[in-house]
Amino acid sequence: MSLSTSREELTDARSGSGLSRAIFGIGVAVSSLLFLVGAWERRWIADDGLIVLRTVRNLLAGNGPVFNAGERVETNTSTIWTYLVYAGSWLSEIRLEYVVLTIALVLSTAAIAVAMFGTYALRAREREVTAAERPRVAGVEPAERPRVAGVEPAERPRVAGVAAFLPAGVLVYIAVPPARDFATSGLETCLVIFWIAVLWLLMVRWATRDVGKPAILFLSFWAGLGPLVRPELVILSGLALVMVFLAPQTWVSRVLVFAFAGVVPVGYQIWRMGYYGLPYPNTAVSKDAGGAKWAQGFDYLWNLLGPYMLWLPLVLLLVGAVATATRPGRIRAPRTVREAQNALRSPTAVVVFVLLGGLLSAVYAVRVGGDFMHGRTLLPALFTLLLPISVIRLTIPSRRSDTRAVVVFGVGAFVWIVTVVWAFFAANTTGMPEGSIVGRSGIVDERAFYALNTGHAHPILATDYLDYPRMRPMVEAIENTPDGGLLLPSAQFTYWDVVPPPLPIPPGGAGHTVYFLNLGMTSMNVGLDVRVIDQMGLAYPLASHTERLENGRIGHDKNLYPDWVVADLGLVGEHPFLPWYMDEDWVTEARVALSCPDTQELVASYRAPLTTDLFIRNFKRSLFYSGYRFDRVPKYEIQRCGLEEPIPKDGN
Repeated sequence: MSLSTSREELTDARSGSGLSRAIFGIGVAVSSLLFLVGAWERRWIADDGLIVLRTVRNLLAGNGPVFNAGERVETNTSTIWTYLVYAGSWLSEIRLEYVVLTIALVLSTAAIAVAMFGTYALRAREREVTAAERPRVAGVEPAERPRVAGVEPAERPRVAGVAAFLPAGVLVYIAVPPARDFATSGLETCLVIFWIAVLWLLMVRWATRDVGKPAILFLSFWAGLGPLVRPELVILSGLALVMVFLAPQTWVSRVLVFAFAGVVPVGYQIWRMGYYGLPYPNTAVSKDAGGAKWAQGFDYLWNLLGPYMLWLPLVLLLVGAVATATRPGRIRAPRTVREAQNALRSPTAVVVFVLLGGLLSAVYAVRVGGDFMHGRTLLPALFTLLLPISVIRLTIPSRRSDTRAVVVFGVGAFVWIVTVVWAFFAANTTGMPEGSIVGRSGIVDERAFYALNTGHAHPILATDYLDYPRMRPMVEAIENTPDGGLLLPSAQFTYWDVVPPPLPIPPGGAGHTVYFLNLGMTSMNVGLDVRVIDQMGLAYPLASHTERLENGRIGHDKNLYPDWVVADLGLVGEHPFLPWYMDEDWVTEARVALSCPDTQELVASYRAPLTTDLFIRNFKRSLFYSGYRFDRVPKYEIQRCGLEEPIPKDGN
């Protein structure tokens, strides 16, 4: 080969590399912009998203991370999301709903870009890395390192042409309407996919580059945050940390990995158990997150896969990824522990990590029955599974390419074109034609439901929800009852029943309590002096610690009778002050049932003034409190607890 020929090839390679990066950069910009525009077009904040803002309001008011002042209840599933919104509000001092909308749009858009950079870093290097170029691990010189993942080094392949890295898997995610719905919504989905995308990028860099100790420790720290982003992310956190911990390094380095990963989650866990008296958010107790509803879960899975034919691009992209992947050298199983450890720090292991993590996340979501919101709890798993194919590489054949290169390019191009066409039609598909109606499955298109029932195409502000049935009458009922009392939703939408407090009424009134399922819209349209609780128990532990209703609507399968609330608050429990549909004897029995020692201890764990002794007791007893359940029928609860039954009013 002549010198001039070598120079030409080098110039062509550099030119091709520059063009390849340009194509990828355009793809990132277009994909991110598509998601941003799509999220903006479907912008909204859900009722559940407003729940977070009530806690933020209490933080800003100095009441602590609580939903109702004086009751230590963790109503938000994502700890970091709560404090992120709090920080944004404290710094900007603008309306909370706009803070949430801004953060959500930024994180959602950034997640797409970061995911693509992670896959690009993986695919761009997989055909360039030889055994001699493998990163140094924990002070081990490259020449001393065993071959990674049992792959015998192959001859460096000749560049066949310009490699075009095109958006693929990210287009699938963007196209699914629920992904754009929950890009805003006020819920933590935007933070979840951003955390996953960054973890993916950090893991790829760790596996393909000679990163230093600070980078490894930051990876460990970031992975450790998973459970605080959302509890079930412990699946991805755990898998990532096991890989990093077991990879070749000194034991001092392993201790540092453990310390950086655990410093925040372990510290917060100790505080949570002592402060709230639970080892996880109260939402997990309310929804019995450890329970199994497989049949409902499979219905929920098909509710996402079926309407959009989502299985089609997933299968095609898998085929495309396999077809366009660079052939490695001869693969053999690791023969020693050292080789197995080195195999953990390889591109192949990172791909297996996200695929396994995504699969386990999907299985968990199906096991617990999914959710009542169309697609929501499966989105993180879908996003994770799409990461290795978020970008597809098409190597444009040169005039010297062989037949195989042409075939591979053809297969990859076909897969990409079909994916783009599918994404166009899926993005304009109504996944649930009657999604605004709660049917037998209990699953609903949440955004469409609230847009229809509020009359606002983009319900964002809490005041938009005043147009939801019962909301304006609720505000009027509070204004018309200065003495206070318990507000119960009537069968009609035009008024609320109010159970009054006993005499004498203290100066300024006894305060109001609203008992309603929709916590967000109620709590954000009243002052912090109004107590807002719910039948399902998200903000009311007495309800969350009842037994689950086996045939209840998913996500709403607990329902505490209002008699308990009247008894709990010490309100007037007789007619005519009680609504006609309530029974005086049930209220009396509920008062007796509440005297059960274990129930009293549970109530004290979140209502009694927090002292050092109570913090320690809560920490020790948090597992007991999390598993404690009582019967929602007062008479049965009296029998369960071995209490003396009260004499009925009629004496029989």
